[in-house]
Amino acid sequence: MSSGILNGILNIKMNSRIINKCQTCGSDSLKKVIDLGFLPSVNDFQNIDESSKEQIFFPTIILKCDKCSLLQLSCIVDKEILFPETYPYTSSTTQVLKDNFSDLSIESRELLDLKKDNLICDIGSNDGNLLSFFKDYIRVVGITPEDIGNLAIEKGIPTIIDYFSRDSCNRLVDKYGHPDLVTATNVFAHIDNPLEVLDSISFLLNEKGTFVVEVHYLKSLIQNNQYDTIYHEHMRYYSLRSLEYLLSKKGFKGFHAKLIPSHGGSIRVYFTKSSNEIITPQYKLLLRQEDEFFNNGTIISSYQKTIDIQKHQLLRELIDIKQSGNTIIGIGAPSRGTTLLNYCGIDSSLVDYIAEIKGSHKIGKRLPGTTIPVLDESQMFEENPDYALLLSWHIADELISIFNQRGLRTNYIIPLPYPRIISKN
Repeated sequence: MSSGILNGILNIKMNSRIINKCQTCGSDSLKKVIDLGFLPSVNDFQNIDESSKEQIFFPTIILKCDKCSLLQLSCIVDKEILFPETYPYTSSTTQVLKDNFSDLSIESRELLDLKKDNLICDIGSNDGNLLSFFKDYIRVVGITPEDIGNLAIEKGIPTIIDYFSRDSCNRLVDKYGHPDLVTATNVFAHIDNPLEVLDSISFLLNEKGTFVVEVHYLKSLIQNNQYDTIYHEHMRYYSLRSLEYLLSKKGFKGFHAKLIPSHGGSIRVYFTKSSNEIITPQYKLLLRQEDEFFNNGTIISSYQKTIDIQKHQLLRELIDIKQSGNTIIGIGAPSRGTTLLNYCGIDSSLVDYIAEIKGSHKIGKRLPGTTIPVLDESQMFEENPDYALLLSWHIADELISIFNQRGLRTNYIIPLPYPRIISKN
């Protein structure tokens, strides 16, 4: 065995752990249902002008628990690698997310009858985007481990810059009291040891409080073929049933749920330990529709074939376009783009560069696992490339409308749920 391979194996073992028991119920009856091979951490961007440094690739296998049906990654990567202090994601840059957070603030205010002296805590609050929609009518506080939390503080949003833990919860309660509402939007599947996390949430909430969780929805993932949302930040892939099972282990019960468009198809669920909340018709309907969808036992087991077909179709499309003498670039460098390009084996021989919005921390770096540079989008508008691979394809309509208004004339390649081209006007 070469020293390079040996070092790679040692790095994986030092920076991750393998799952051999279900993170919800503890069962060791886990079955492999999806395998995307080895992928890098989606935040491991390296500077273009630096000599290449070693990048660690981790197994990306999804296991299904036979007992509680939870889908979970087989390999848990250390949080310091997944969420470094320089974490490049900023939640305020996407209009879909802004609209979703506005909707959440209106819905929860009406559903929970929130008053001015109530307190909301947002777990993984990032730059304070969600809390900015609450701060004018209730008290707010965030917890986030990234330096970007300082942006929230500058906006007047109190923020504890630390990982979510019992220690950070104690500090929050000592200073602000027990929240009436705790939110975890696109973060609950990111945190290791979910039962320990729920213990901290139980401690944090007041006894009649509500926990609102938003996660990428397993049913939407499969229906819309969004395997590009599988990466190591997302340790678990929830259905409403598996969420319900997990939360019930800590005494929570769901009473309202709603499908939301964020991240290409997510679900928002309200949980409480209070006995006063009545289960809404919408919650019952979503649960019934989900049960009908997954009653076909082959839905999950056959999904790998769908993924493989898309990969081959996309590669064939890109190769044909390139061999015809056309230029291809990528637009956007979201985390899901790292999964897509690495799994499909797309490199700089097919995609010249990736255009990112001005001011992005990713500009001047290489997309993780590839040699493809990330450049300021101004170059894209100057060149009008023949084709553009839209990596944030789940908001394609919004992006294409914006780019057309700004004068970009290119043919858009939409990679998922199946490869297709939207021709330039």
